[in-house]
This record gives sequence, structure tokens and C-alpha cells, in this order.
Amino acid sequence: MNIELIQALEDIEKDKGIPKLTLLDAIEAALKSAYKRDFGAAGNVDVEIDQSTGEVNVYSKKIVVEDVLNPEQEILLEDAIKKNPNYSIGDQIEVEVTPGNFGRIAAQTAKQVVIQRIREAERDIIFEEFVNREGDILTGLVQRQHKNNVIIDLGKTEAVLIPTEQIQNERYHQGDRIKVYIVEVNQTSKGPNILVSRTHPGLLKRLFELEVPEIHDGVVEIKSVAREAGHRSKIAVHSTQEDVDPVGACVGPNGSRVRAIVDELSGEKVDIVQWNEEPKKFIANALSPAEVLKVEVNEEVNVAKVIVPDYQLSLAIGKEGQNARLAAKLTGWKIDIKSESQLS
Repeated sequence: MNIELIQALEDIEKDKGIPKLTLLDAIEAALKSAYKRDFGAAGNVDVEIDQSTGEVNVYSKKIVVEDVLNPEQEILLEDAIKKNPNYSIGDQIEVEVTPGNFGRIAAQTAKQVVIQRIREAERDIIFEEFVNREGDILTGLVQRQHKNNVIIDLGKTEAVLIPTEQIQNERYHQGDRIKVYIVEVNQTSKGPNILVSRTHPGLLKRLFELEVPEIHDGVVEIKSVAREAGHRSKIAVHSTQEDVDPVGACVGPNGSRVRAIVDELSGEKVDIVQWNEEPKKFIANALSPAEVLKVEVNEEVNVAKVIVPDYQLSLAIGKEGQNARLAAKLTGWKIDIKSESQLS
């Protein structure tokens, strides 16, 4: 394998960025294990590969003694002197023990090590690429389902959409193109493990950033997001420029922008409300589409009492309390809703 090996390692260094010396060290370590396995040697064996020629040699370290009791670890003084007359009892010397057929073993081992190291390097590259994209969204193809998990093809690797991160009642079919939010990226012995989500509030936020140029440009800011995936969400927005309507920008011409997001989320309803630094106004906006008559806040306990017309009570609370619950998540306030007649 000699010259061909060195040339191959140099090519790999250029193409894959894996240093030749790193590969040589790995091959030497693997050959050492292979020699011990195949020839039953003790732990005092070293394998050396010439960096220029690729020549492989195996050396056994032995102690110079008068009487040999363990041939694998000891050598007679008279044999040692033949190699170097300066040796004496107790010295440690290296004796070449390269087997005649070791070249074939070395070639096979080197190939396995190189392939393994290339795979590891490629896994590391993929990990570094995706770990820096945690909190981002990607478009992937539904590849298959395994034990209720959906495997998403991201091109260079796969991601896992576990049941708790799937939108309820959303069906995934092979070949479907969907957007997913990268929740977490972990390195494993088999490569990067990428967990993605369709339910994370961050997915909604990123979708608005993609669809609304004013958000991408920083003119409109997303202040908070509250989401019950597959059913309804609320998003609070604010404009840094007085002449720009943040809600209108997110809705888009004829509702085109928000409609694209609703379609991506399989019909999930999205309420876009205007953020306000004044808690009373923000809470009133958050309960949209309900009409609010009055808001009283207790900042010590972070509780808001909201008064609505009688005919607006069910709308303000929402089905199974959903509207009030989302408004509370959006604002960070505990909201107590009362009708006018209840108040009186």
C-alpha cells in the first residue's frame, strides 16, 4: 500500500480537511491492535508508518536479560549485542517483528480507518452546521415514519419530529414538503441527532420573519408569541416607525402574508395584535377580537381585571377559555374577565 497510501492521505487532507498526520496516527493505533489480535503479542508493541514512503514496521520492546523467561518481553544479552555492542543487562531495545504478510493486514486496516475517519469528519461538519442553526427553521421532506416519529430529510442529514412536537391532527405523508423549527442538536456516535418541532412558538415567529419584509428589516418587531399549535395563536407586534402599521404589515395585502402562514400551519388561526408598553392597552389588544370596556391592573400580584359587554363575554373568554388563556400567555398577566352585569 506504501506510496499509494501516502498519496491517498494527502488527497483526503486536501478534499476533506482531515490532517494526514491525524490519519497516520489513527492507522498506527489500529494496526497495533490488529497485530496484537492476530499474533497474540503483549502490550509492548509499536507500529510505525514512514510518512514519506508509507512503509509499515512493527517493533517489539524487549528487556535485555541473561536468561529469557518470556520471549515476547525479553531478549538475550548476546542477541542484543549483535544489534548494538553498547547494550547491557536491563536495557530496553526495539526489535523489528514485522510479519511477512502484514502488508495485506495493514492495507485492509488502513482502508477501514480512513473510511471511519472520513465518516466522523463528515458527521462533525454536519453537526457544526446544524448546531449553529438551533432556533432557526428549515424546509424538509417527510421521508418516513418510525414508531410515531416522523423522519424529515434535510438534505445533508435527517431530523426527528417526535409526537409531542407534531401538530395535533396534522398528517404527514412521504414526500410532503414542510417547514420545521430546530429545537436541539446533539452529537452522537452515529452522527448529529436533530430534534425539530411543528408546535414551537418559535416556528410561528420565524414564519412571520420570512413572510414580512418589515420584520426582516427591523421596522416591525415581534414582542411576544403565544401558541396552541394546530388551533390558535396570538402574536404581538410593534412598529419602530410611526408611519408603519405593524398589524397591517403582518396581515399583508388582502391578507396574503398571514394566509400563507396559516396555510403552512394547516389552518391554525393567528391573531395579530398591537403591542403597547402600557399594560392596560396591551391586555385589551391581546383579547382581540373581543371588545374591552375597561382594564384594571394590580402590578403587585400581576393580575388584570377586564370588563367586557355582556354579549362579548363568551368571545373574550373563547372556546374552553382559549382566547383568555392565549392573551394571558401573550401579555404575561393573569387575566380575570367579567361582564358588565357580573360587575354590577
